[in-house]
Amino acid sequence: MAETMTTTQTITVGARRLEVSWAGVTHVGHRRETNQDSFLAEFPLFVVADGMGGHAGGEIASQSTVRRLHDVVDSADVGRSAIEGALERVVKDIAAHPETTDEGTGTTLTGVFIESDDEGSRWVALNIGDSRVYLLRDDHLVQVTTDHSVVQELITAGKLSPEEAEGHPYSNVITRAVGASELTPPDYVTIDVRAGDRFVVCSDGLTKELTDYGIQHFLRQHPTPGAAVDAMLAAALENGGRDNVSLIVVQVGDSSSTEDVHAE
Repeated sequence: MAETMTTTQTITVGARRLEVSWAGVTHVGHRRETNQDSFLAEFPLFVVADGMGGHAGGEIASQSTVRRLHDVVDSADVGRSAIEGALERVVKDIAAHPETTDEGTGTTLTGVFIESDDEGSRWVALNIGDSRVYLLRDDHLVQVTTDHSVVQELITAGKLSPEEAEGHPYSNVITRAVGASELTPPDYVTIDVRAGDRFVVCSDGLTKELTDYGIQHFLRQHPTPGAAVDAMLAAALENGGRDNVSLIVVQVGDSSSTEDVHAE
């Protein structure tokens, strides 16, 4: 099978020219009849949406989200206000769609985008739900986003350990989503643009089958986004493929600044 295509865009940050490369893939998995995941990987926005809510509901929500965010990319105005405006339109799309169900139709949304202004350029990670963004920096993998889930709230409160969370009966219950009701804005985390950084944007179909160590392993073993995406997808399917699997790998080449990740 041919390797997933890697796309590259050259950008200027300060006095430096950097190369941003990326590849993305989605797969129905082994146990689902339909794929309710959608993804968008078009510079400068890279997002994954994991839909939920009945047979068609999840597809409606995730596809509407990606379509509206694609419009934002086409407008060349990718920023927080434009993204939130698009998500407001998604809420209306979902509410008005004739196939929207009463089974909690909605979608997670997570990803990264380049934000630029007079002060420079930076990555911004955004998140609603339990899809995730990881960052591999200096050979160390960190989860940038925080899950909006019942289990994560229990972990944060000290009532559950990460190990206990793995098999918890509420492990799939999320506390925030893009759905047919008033929108709660995403959480944002800003990250400096640094050469060598590699992001993984993924639905929980990947993290159900691969540990953080496994994600780091495949990033180390495969230097291009296309090869890394293919390897992680193959491993997720081999480990069970219990859910739809979607992931994007984004990486930065050349040299840049050395500031740290910071949350707002």
